[in-house]
Amino acid sequence: GVSHGVLYDNPYRGEFDFVGRVRNTVAYSAEGALDGGELRYYVIPGPGLDSLLARYSRLTGRTPLPPRWALGYQQSRYSYYPDTMVVCQSNPPTDHFQDQPVVVIEVLSDSTRRADLGEKRDAYLMLPSLKVLIFVEPEKPSVSLHRRKPGGGFAIEHHVGLDAVIPLPEIEASLALADLYDRVEFA
Repeated sequence: GVSHGVLYDNPYRGEFDFVGRVRNTVAYSAEGALDGGELRYYVIPGPGLDSLLARYSRLTGRTPLPPRWALGYQQSRYSYYPDTMVVCQSNPPTDHFQDQPVVVIEVLSDSTRRADLGEKRDAYLMLPSLKVLIFVEPEKPSVSLHRRKPGGGFAIEHHVGLDAVIPLPEIEASLALADLYDRVEFA
């Protein structure tokens, strides 16, 4: 089919009526202020979606991508580095980061708990490579984890006590809480 685009350039709430009032016409209106703003829109011809998007980006401008090395040094809420992780497929040695962890372990603290259990957890769970996300409580032998389910999503597990053992078949290992908390003195 043939594609066409319309760039509506008006800060007021607008409405396009493509099928209603008068047959084979397009009606436009804008609401707000005294006059509803000026009538300003751009019709972008196709013929296909690819050419339409190329013309649209020529009209609005294109954002340049940052260099690849800069992406590894992001210091924002969109980039995190865990306390420890297991990586089965490493990035090239020239990279100063790993972005395909299989297991991520975060040790909670008063200063990091909110970020660790909120935005960092959400960001980690979006990683396609991640199989297990582990949160370690520092004051008692207690671990919560998110394990990827075969059909999608994550199941939450809790392991409590120094005799508990976390099975990690994803990396052919297990983690005993007694080993994890070795040399930790509880109050």
